[in-house]
Amino acid sequence: MIADELERYFQQRADRDGFSGVVLITQGSSQLFAGTYGYASRSWKTPNRLTTRFDTASVTKLFTAVATLQLIDQGLLAFDTTVVEFLGLWDTAISHEVNVYHLLTHTSGIADDAEEENGEEYADLFRTIPNYAVTETADFLPQFAYKPPNFPPGQGCRYCNCGYILLGLLIEKLSGLSYRDYVRQHVFVPAGMLHSDFFRMDMVYDDVAEGCDPIRDEDETVLGWKKNIYSYPPIGCPDSGAYVTAGDLDRFLREAKAGSLLSPQSTSAFFTPQVVHHTVDDWDQVYGHGLWFAVDRAGNVVFAEKEGVNAGVSAVLRCYPDQDVNVVLLANIQGHEEEPLAAIHRQLTAG
Repeated sequence: MIADELERYFQQRADRDGFSGVVLITQGSSQLFAGTYGYASRSWKTPNRLTTRFDTASVTKLFTAVATLQLIDQGLLAFDTTVVEFLGLWDTAISHEVNVYHLLTHTSGIADDAEEENGEEYADLFRTIPNYAVTETADFLPQFAYKPPNFPPGQGCRYCNCGYILLGLLIEKLSGLSYRDYVRQHVFVPAGMLHSDFFRMDMVYDDVAEGCDPIRDEDETVLGWKKNIYSYPPIGCPDSGAYVTAGDLDRFLREAKAGSLLSPQSTSAFFTPQVVHHTVDDWDQVYGHGLWFAVDRAGNVVFAEKEGVNAGVSAVLRCYPDQDVNVVLLANIQGHEEEPLAAIHRQLTAG
């Protein structure tokens, strides 16, 4: 019944709103629902499939968080390691008190390159900076490191992409690898994510979805489609841009839960709420180390989630711990995650 209802819902969204992507819902080793909609390439009318690799936008932060916790497991980092001293960023506006815990939990107070909580658009950064010039982790530093902080470390909670850029720099310094190579070797391989990687937007690869968004007139009529190739850096980085299949993303979370990627202590930390960001109706949104958690008034985790949104991208990984249910939504169109997630939530929690 759930599968039938969701298939009708997503097909209506595809027909009505142009939803383009894949949805996968699993419970343990069982598949509850899988659906594919729209086109991986609108130019060539190539359909999306479950084997299609999608840009995950900020869902990539989960891989950065796991990589950071791995280095903590190895004794190379600690939650209280201060970043400015470790990276030698003395001439920046980053507080000398900012540590690894602050970066993981969005409590550092450092400025972001685009202050999305103030309504700034990330794509607007690249009206003056050529996006193709930002390909390595250190290339991001001029975009945020010299801006004044929003609050002292630990005295607030504000979503910050660039906190994960700093974590990426730590990973590179300690491992001697590029961020992308570290994640390939130490996250994707042990998680069995055989189809996931970092793909350049100006190169051609098999089974990779092209992101684009509709161009509408004042009456909301679709006049055409615009690709996202100038909207952000051309290859993924510590805060955004890894490409995965739906099955690989589901597998990542299940392997993380099983302790395949981290020590028991760090596995527990990864799945534990840390800092309240804000209250929504009858539950709190609480940030953890990469994931965020919906925590009800009794202190129970209703679900844990990481979402990512960019031009031409909507991505979500959500888990319902009490039901052992994972939800993966990957779309190559922007802003198509909230309503579908609400529809899925209703189906999973009905009755």
